[in-house]
Amino acid sequence: MSPARKSPTRRGRDIGLDVRPPRGTCDDRHCPFHGRLPVRGQVLEGIVVSTAMQRTAVVERTLLHYLPKFERFEKRRRRYLAHSPPCLSLAPGHRVRIAETRPLSKLVSFCVVQDLGVVALVPKGEELKPPPAETVPPTEEERGT
Repeated sequence: MSPARKSPTRRGRDIGLDVRPPRGTCDDRHCPFHGRLPVRGQVLEGIVVSTAMQRTAVVERTLLHYLPKFERFEKRRRRYLAHSPPCLSLAPGHRVRIAETRPLSKLVSFCVVQDLGVVALVPKGEELKPPPAETVPPTEEERGT
């Protein structure tokens, strides 16, 4: 006899994307994991800028656009309003993955499906500089006086 295999326990329903369901649970009907909201279309990544609205997050993406006349790139940004289920508990500064849904309101057509963790808010190409070391004045013995 072979031992019975345990099926993996799922905390939420399968939404059709390769993302892990959140650890917490919620009773939000617009949650793709615990409610009945289907996701379809685009899947984007961005950084949460604000969570001041109820169950809605402002997600910003920074893009580089090439200008052939000047042979350089310019920075452009796009902000999306995305539904934020309470089971994800997002905060500004988190990198998230959002998926397109049916329109939930006039401006909200995306839903946050995965929290990718906190990111350092340092632009690409710039390095973190260590804090300056404290300068200690030389002692009398070092000065030779």
